Amino acid sequence: MSETGGERERRTYRIRGVVQGVGFRPFVYRSATAHELTGSVRNLGDAGVEIHAEGRPEDLAAFDHALRNDLPPLARIDSIDVEPVPPNGDTAFVIAASSEASGARGSIPPDTAICDHCVADILNDSRYTDYWATSCTNCGPRFTVIEALPYDRPRTSMRDFPMCDACATEYTAPLDRRYHAQTIACATCGPQLWFDEQTDRAIERTAEALASGKIVAIQGIGGTHVACDARSDEAVRTLRERLGRPGQAFALMSTMADLERFAEVSEPERQLLESPRRPIVVLQQRPDGGLPASIAPGLDTVGVMLPYTGLHILLFEHFHGPLVMTSANLPGRPMLIDTEAIRGLVGTVVDHTLLHDRRIVARCDDSVLRLTDGEPALLRRSRGYVPESFPVDLGEGTILALGPETGLTFALYADRALTPSQHIGSVNGLETYEFLRQAIAHLKALAGVEGVTAVACDLHPQFLTTGLAEEIHRERGARIVRVQHHAAHLVSVMAEHGRDAAVGIVLDGYGYGTDGAAWGGEIFVARERRVERTASLRPVALPGGDLAARFPLRHAAALLRLAGGSASEVAEGLAERGMEDEARSLLMAQLARNINTPPTTSAGRFLDAVSAWLGLCTERTYEGEPAMRLEAAAAEGRPFDVEVRVFDDGGRLVLDTAAAFRDLVAKRTTCCVADIAASAQQWLARGFARLAIDQANRTGLDAIAASGGVFCNQSIASTVRQAVEESGLTYLTNRFVPCGDGGVSFGQAVFAGQGWTVSDGVTHR
Repeated sequence: MSETGGERERRTYRIRGVVQGVGFRPFVYRSATAHELTGSVRNLGDAGVEIHAEGRPEDLAAFDHALRNDLPPLARIDSIDVEPVPPNGDTAFVIAASSEASGARGSIPPDTAICDHCVADILNDSRYTDYWATSCTNCGPRFTVIEALPYDRPRTSMRDFPMCDACATEYTAPLDRRYHAQTIACATCGPQLWFDEQTDRAIERTAEALASGKIVAIQGIGGTHVACDARSDEAVRTLRERLGRPGQAFALMSTMADLERFAEVSEPERQLLESPRRPIVVLQQRPDGGLPASIAPGLDTVGVMLPYTGLHILLFEHFHGPLVMTSANLPGRPMLIDTEAIRGLVGTVVDHTLLHDRRIVARCDDSVLRLTDGEPALLRRSRGYVPESFPVDLGEGTILALGPETGLTFALYADRALTPSQHIGSVNGLETYEFLRQAIAHLKALAGVEGVTAVACDLHPQFLTTGLAEEIHRERGARIVRVQHHAAHLVSVMAEHGRDAAVGIVLDGYGYGTDGAAWGGEIFVARERRVERTASLRPVALPGGDLAARFPLRHAAALLRLAGGSASEVAEGLAERGMEDEARSLLMAQLARNINTPPTTSAGRFLDAVSAWLGLCTERTYEGEPAMRLEAAAAEGRPFDVEVRVFDDGGRLVLDTAAAFRDLVAKRTTCCVADIAASAQQWLARGFARLAIDQANRTGLDAIAASGGVFCNQSIASTVRQAVEESGLTYLTNRFVPCGDGGVSFGQAVFAGQGWTVSDGVTHR
């Protein structure tokens, strides 16, 4: 025994982070008893944990080391406050009842994939054999079942399932892996499955239906998938017709062994696929992989995820091969979670249903990632990531940032942490708008936030999210901050990297500018809490506005006319590409008379126009389709040089898209489509990199921050990064949130909290 062996000390620990619902209390119990400490541990109502520990100083030191270094796999500590207090003579260490006390906010863990131990339980001989909802403290649903804090079973949808004696025994045994696992359940007491109206052999019947070419709605932990055999072109085409998704790529679910037959998998991609988050990962298709072209029309990639629940594991025990697993929602509507609504798909979308009776508290779609320029880039941040927060100091208040209108998330700032929501989608209809409001209420409840002191929204006056911000401002007195779309993109990158100054490149589809025009290809200088637009693409007409976004040949015609192409030449080109006589005549008249031809500097629209003129995609059926098809074609191309022309337009430098477009399409008689596609991407990337580097040198800034949906393109992102780093500057881009519109709310919140401005385009009230 040490010299201090006769002394006893007592400490109170208050811990914040991901420490509820991840086996943290049993870990504390085991560590405390192993070091002969007495005291207690309990959950707090703010998602934190409080520990009272009493013992010899050397044992307390060993316990403290274990707390900081030997955490359970899903736990994360953000802060530990330790306070010495007088010993009180506790004789044992116990796990105490949870407290309702609030304070600095902790974090709720996201839903995670079933762990290897639970997989072994359901596939081997145990009391969990073949039970689909098996989980433990190291895995399973969290965010999608919790209703309020602290995270205990009565505050989750699992309260509907009283534990049987066997589950209760494990739940109350501190050394058991399922001790206080709030989703513990077994076939005796837990949620049940049924195939159509049959509970017997539900998973086997599902596998049989899928193998026979049928389409099945499969309810999961945060929503519902519509599934079919991914190898059956007939089944996939039928599903497309029924869902009204003619071109959008379908995500697949597959075992790793099957996946490697149809997709190329690098080691970093394998690690992403097998991580507890289990995202969809966008992979390169193998040309001879056996997938029908209808899985991802016009693309050379495929999005794949591994099974992540017990239900999926058991399904693939009976079905061999990849499955389409796409979200069960009709276009423009949120994913279905209600069993009766899912049953309503039978006969119109699906042939059968596989449902369960555990309530889904919060919708949470699958996350999507791809390796971009060698690093994981989020395309959609949702299941497995939400509700993880980002530490940032935006002051004492609370901020709700509502995002743009399409592909959005919202974000909530409280207690020096910023939490982006799950993927909400396109809020241009009442059902998704209601989903947004429900999701806000849920996240506020988990954060212990009642009112907000500021609400941030897009600058566009007609977005439903802008209207919601105005309602919150009007009814609750919150300060409203209207944030220019691309400034939010830029600030999101800077906040992720802790920068307060940078040159920004934002390449995107559409954002309402401070001048009321459609921006989307911009260079900014951001410093001293001011974002200044210093360069852009050349403004080009978007004939018909949104109509030109759907039919990008319209924008291509405007580019050619601006570059000096005659009306007859342009009309002839449109006819060759399938535009009907009446539409062609109206378009040419519209351009000639300048009727409903708002200007745009959008990089996305430029890429769409190239794609359309090359015959790759003349009608957009989903967001980003023409540019994605262009990227797929460019993967096989060898770029040629296209002159980068820049001129001054009233003090703003302008990159001449019209001249570049003319030069590109002029090569159609001598170059293949792949080479022209690759050259268009390279021209855009090199042109913007050059402009940004020049701005950095002029201003003395040492970093260039890149964001916007176009940076999901691997070639463009890589070309910009390489040019920036070769110039000796630091390249920054989004990692915590998507570079597309799913990251805008994050930037809006930072913009509002730090008091940024963009010219005179932001109004504070």
